[in-house]
Amino acid sequence: MGPRPAAVLDRFISIYVPVVVTLVLLLFPFYWMAITSIKPNAELFDTKANPFIVLKPTLDHYRYLFERTLFANWLLNTTVVASLSTLISLALSVPAGYALARFRFPGGTFLGWAIFVTYLVPQTLLFLPLTQVINWLGLANTIWSLVLTYPTFLVPFGSWLLIGYFRSIPKDLEESALVDGASRLQALIKIALPLALPGILSVGIFSFTLSWNEFIYALVFISDPANKTVPVGVTSELIRGDVFFWGSLMAGALLGSVPVALIYSFFVEYFVAGLTAGAVKG
Repeated sequence: MGPRPAAVLDRFISIYVPVVVTLVLLLFPFYWMAITSIKPNAELFDTKANPFIVLKPTLDHYRYLFERTLFANWLLNTTVVASLSTLISLALSVPAGYALARFRFPGGTFLGWAIFVTYLVPQTLLFLPLTQVINWLGLANTIWSLVLTYPTFLVPFGSWLLIGYFRSIPKDLEESALVDGASRLQALIKIALPLALPGILSVGIFSFTLSWNEFIYALVFISDPANKTVPVGVTSELIRGDVFFWGSLMAGALLGSVPVALIYSFFVEYFVAGLTAGAVKG
C-alpha cells in the first residue's frame, strides 16, 4: 500500500520546496554572473531585452579579461598567496591547538580565549600598524606582504577551532600509545592527527577561502597591477571612474569563485564535521 496523498504533499512542502528555494537562491548569483559574462554589450545595455536569457552569446569579455588585463597574473598571485598562507596557518594552528587542548599549564584557559578574541579584532584596525611593519621589512608592493599578514587572522581562529576538535578525541588513545613506548610527538603524528583530519581540513578550507577572498590588506599593501590578487585586480582595473566593464567584471568574478566552490564541493563533509565538533566541544 503506497503512501497517502496527504503524506506525499506534506513531504513535498516540508522538504522539497525549501530545498529547491534554497538552491535557487544560492545558485542564482552564479547564473547571473555566467549569463552576464557571455552577453554582448548591445544586450547588456538594452533596457528592453530580457535580463535572464542570452540571445547572442559571446566570449569577447573573457578574451578582454585575459588579453587586455593581467588576470592570469592575478589568478597566479591569489593561488600562491592563499596556498602559502594556508600552509603557514596550519603549521602554526595544529601544534597550538593540540598544546592548549592536551597540556595543563597556568594561564592556558585564558590563552585559549585570548587567541579567539584576537580573531575578532577588525582588519580595519590592524592594517595601519601592519603597514608600518611591512614597510619596515621591505615587503611593500609584493605578494609576500600578504603571505606574512594573512596568518595574523587565520591562526587565531584555526587554533581555537582545533582546540575544540582535539578535546573531542579521547585521551586514552594517546595515553595507551605513550604506555607502549611512543613519544608525545609520535602519539600526535600517528594517533591525534589522523583522528583530527576533519578539523584540520576544515581549518585549511576556511583559511584558503579567507585568503582567496581577502580585499583590505591586498588593496593597501599592493599597488603594482602585476602583483595584485583577483579581488583587487578585477575591481580596480575593470572599474574606471564611472565606467564599469560589466561583462569582464562578471567573467572575472565567476572565474575567481570557481576554485573555492570546487574545494567546498569536494570537502564539504569534512568542513561541516570540523566546524560542528570545534564549536560544540570547544
